[in-house]
Amino acid sequence: MPEDTFTAYLEQVRAHRAELRESVAAVDDALVDLHERDDWIQRLHTALVELAHDFADHVDLTERPGGLYDTVRASESRLTAAVDRLTDDHVSLRSEIARVIGSLERSSADHEPHVVRDELSGLVQRLVRHRQRGGELVYEAFAVDLGGSG
Repeated sequence: MPEDTFTAYLEQVRAHRAELRESVAAVDDALVDLHERDDWIQRLHTALVELAHDFADHVDLTERPGGLYDTVRASESRLTAAVDRLTDDHVSLRSEIARVIGSLERSSADHEPHVVRDELSGLVQRLVRHRQRGGELVYEAFAVDLGGSG
């Protein structure tokens, strides 16, 4: 990929990274209010649906042919294992997000706020770590800081 095209692509990755961070933060914010709102399931569901959309965009952006992960594999083969871990994360995180959305769409009487909070707090932490590892990969491969830690 020509350098100017790759630079523009990295700007797209950077912008989307900020969107993904906001989606994760929206889920985290919804978890804080579980006991204070009657509509907590709907609020959490809405935040998770947006997260699922943004995460799917993230997967497409990074895994598309000629995208970030292909570029890292081609230019820095020593980082192939790190790319593989990130793509494995994509599969498990997408599955987990979809599972939780499906669970929230079933009877709300089955949802205990503290159980939902514990479960989703773990998911939020996995997403934050995934973003951090992705940023570290880009920095290690190209000496480019994507910004937006956490």
